[in-house]
Amino acid sequence: MRVVRSPAELERTPRAAALGTFDGVHVGHQAVVRAAVESGLAPTVLTFDPHPREVLGNRVELLATLERRLELLAELGVAETLVVEFTPALARLTPEEFADSYLESIGVELVVAGEEFRFGRHRLGDLELLGELGFGTKVVPHVAGVSSSDIRRLLSEGEVGAAASMLGRAPEVEGVVVSGDARGGTLGFPTANLRVEQSLLVPRFGIYAGSALAHRAAVSIGVNPHYGGAERRVEAFLLDFEGDLYGKRLVVSLWERLRDEAAFGSESELVAQIERDVAAARAAEPPL
Repeated sequence: MRVVRSPAELERTPRAAALGTFDGVHVGHQAVVRAAVESGLAPTVLTFDPHPREVLGNRVELLATLERRLELLAELGVAETLVVEFTPALARLTPEEFADSYLESIGVELVVAGEEFRFGRHRLGDLELLGELGFGTKVVPHVAGVSSSDIRRLLSEGEVGAAASMLGRAPEVEGVVVSGDARGGTLGFPTANLRVEQSLLVPRFGIYAGSALAHRAAVSIGVNPHYGGAERRVEAFLLDFEGDLYGKRLVVSLWERLRDEAAFGSESELVAQIERDVAAARAAEPPL
C-alpha cells in the first residue's frame, strides 16, 4: 500500500474513498474499507492524524499507532492511503472546500463512510451533502454494539476477549523495546520492556497470555509490586525465543487476562508463579 501526505502526491484517477479516522480499525471500520475495496474503483483511504479530538482539545487514548493503523488498512486491500494532517486550519475548512481539495482533486467518484460520519467546519458535512456536490456515496450501516469507545472501556477493564470480538483480532499493545531492570533475566525469564507512546491506551494492569513475533508470550502490565515499583511497565516474555530485540518495534497481542499483578512472600514464590503463568500462556488460545 502506498502512503502519501498530500493530495498532490496522488494522480487523478477514478477512486472509491473510505473516509474516517479508523482508530483501531475495528470490525465497523473494516466494513467501510471493504466497501471501497469491493467497489471496482481504485480503493483509497483518507484518514486523519493526529486524532481530530486531540487537536480540538480532548484527551483520547488511541487503540493503535498510525503505523499499525496503516498496516491493518493494507491487509484489507487498500491501494493508497492519504494521511491528512488534522490541524485547526483543516477544521475550519467548509465541507465544500474539503471536498474540492481532498476528494475532487484526486478523482474520487464514490465516497464510503459510516452513517455517523461528519466533516468540515462545525461538522456540517455528511454523505448527503457530498451527493449534492456530485459524488457517488455509500453509507455503511453501523455494526451494532461496536465502537472505539466501547473497546476502550473493555480494555480498561481487562476484558480482552470481548474487545477482540469488536476488533476482529486480539487487542494489542505496541512499543519500542528498551532496557529495563533486567530482573526477568536473572530469574530465568528475560522480558522485552516496551516504551509505549503516551497517547496509546494500555489495558488494565495484570498478567496476560498472548503472542509476539509468532511466539506465545506471557505479558506483564503494571508497576511490578513485588519489587515496590511505581512506574508503569509493559513487559513481554516470548516463549522459545532467542534474539536481541533492543531498539525494535514490537506489537504484542493479548489473548487472555490471567490474573492481577501481585507481590509475593519470597522470590521463589514469584518464580513459581511465573512458571505457572508461562504454562498458562503455552496453553492459551487466540480469542478468535
